[in-house]
Amino acid sequence: MYDYVIIGSGFGGSVAALRLSEKGYRVLVIEQGKWFKPEDFPKTNWNLRKWLWLPALKFFGIQKLSFFRHITVLSGTGVGGGSLVYANTLPKPKTAFYKNGSWAELANWESELEPYYDRAWKMLGAVENPNLGESDESFKQLAIELGIENNFEPTKVAVFFGEPEKTVDDPYFKGEGPSKSGCTSCGACMTGCRHNAKNTLDTNYLFFAQKEGAEILAENKVLDVKPIGENGENGYSVIYKSSVRYYGRAEEIQTKGVIFAGGVLGTMALLLKIKDKSLPKLSNKLGDFVRTNNEALIGNVSFDKSKDMTSGIAIGSIIEIDKNTHIEPVRYGKGSGFWRLLMLPMVTERNVFRRLFKLILTPFLHFFDIVKVVRIKDFARQTSIILFMQQLDSTLKLYKTWFGIQTRSSTGDKPTAFIPLAHEIAKKYGKIIKGVNRVLATETITGIPTTAHILGGAVMGKSIEEGVIDKDNKVFAYKNMLICDGSMVSANPGVNPSLTITAISERAMDQIPPKNN
Repeated sequence: MYDYVIIGSGFGGSVAALRLSEKGYRVLVIEQGKWFKPEDFPKTNWNLRKWLWLPALKFFGIQKLSFFRHITVLSGTGVGGGSLVYANTLPKPKTAFYKNGSWAELANWESELEPYYDRAWKMLGAVENPNLGESDESFKQLAIELGIENNFEPTKVAVFFGEPEKTVDDPYFKGEGPSKSGCTSCGACMTGCRHNAKNTLDTNYLFFAQKEGAEILAENKVLDVKPIGENGENGYSVIYKSSVRYYGRAEEIQTKGVIFAGGVLGTMALLLKIKDKSLPKLSNKLGDFVRTNNEALIGNVSFDKSKDMTSGIAIGSIIEIDKNTHIEPVRYGKGSGFWRLLMLPMVTERNVFRRLFKLILTPFLHFFDIVKVVRIKDFARQTSIILFMQQLDSTLKLYKTWFGIQTRSSTGDKPTAFIPLAHEIAKKYGKIIKGVNRVLATETITGIPTTAHILGGAVMGKSIEEGVIDKDNKVFAYKNMLICDGSMVSANPGVNPSLTITAISERAMDQIPPKNN
């Protein structure tokens, strides 16, 4: 019997694996994705088998795309979770984040989490980006034109810069960790770092968790979690099977405790599936208060062949537009132009009929622009993507259907692909880089927005009537059961959430006492 089984190996699961192992607990991490070494990552995102996670087609990559009625979600898969595919960016949210949502009255979160943010930054090797590339310099010009030059700054990122391509002994943990190599500024962070410069979770938290005795079982998916005893007071049975085979026998193990850490989509899909049968005492708030960071992802394709938008790290800078709004320039590495197949011109029109009419007219009104875009050989080299994020709050609800989980609008305005400020900024940026705007076809045709930062669904509350977990991440009504991933985030951070997930998980693990041997 294990002391804890952790389902998922992302920012929450990896923290739990290390801290519980350090306290003497016997830990098993179950991850549906694969192990990746630097040489295993694809050279470009045209290598779909190595980049996308579509196990039904035998695609076992790190990037997962999920399509819902109200939103399209980008997420990560593999040992290390989202750290394999994310853009390394680790900002701390503004004060409003800690005072909103269902968790607001449970603690003084800003001061409570401060030491855990510092611990997370240290563990992830966070530093200020020293290398501004072409898109960052264009962003600086955008800030000047918006009259907010002082609101432009480099990002704080989990990257080892050092000397490009030079391998050195562990620079972070007094020689106890793995070696690292200097960043080459190739821009390919989000297809997987092939240069061993990105501080992914398998090189820090999970690396040391294994040293402390934690086991990691990759390529397996948990199907069910059954309490032994009414409330899990005698432990749990965890049933799982291979995630990379069409057929396979389910296996069962026992554990004294369970930590759900499969990300919002992984954790919600599992808990909503088993709630009625295996975990009927779960709060009826399960699936509520799902947030999207009020995001927009807008491509900007430059016609200036002298520009190289791939130079730098995935996200090298950030502009604070106002107290609620941040934007970042996102890049892919040379040759990673797969997204061009899924993009259409950006049309700023909420009414579906007028929008489709404008789209039909586009080839006639902007024929030469379309030809120029089609003729671009290296789409990534001439494309910079604006990531627009806001702290303004609205929520969705995830619920179970015969076909899996689905969304419906809950509080506030439903997510939209037509945020006026985002489109206005994108058009200004397009002029600066001498190009045009492109978005995913799902946005232009259906109006469904895209997010890389889905949060909530198992939020904190004062009681089981208000949330799924308490302020220490413990699931109401069950013993030794916690949730440590994006689904626990109980308000809208308005910035990239990986650091916050790490910090809250660090705090949760501090509330668990060492094992009594």
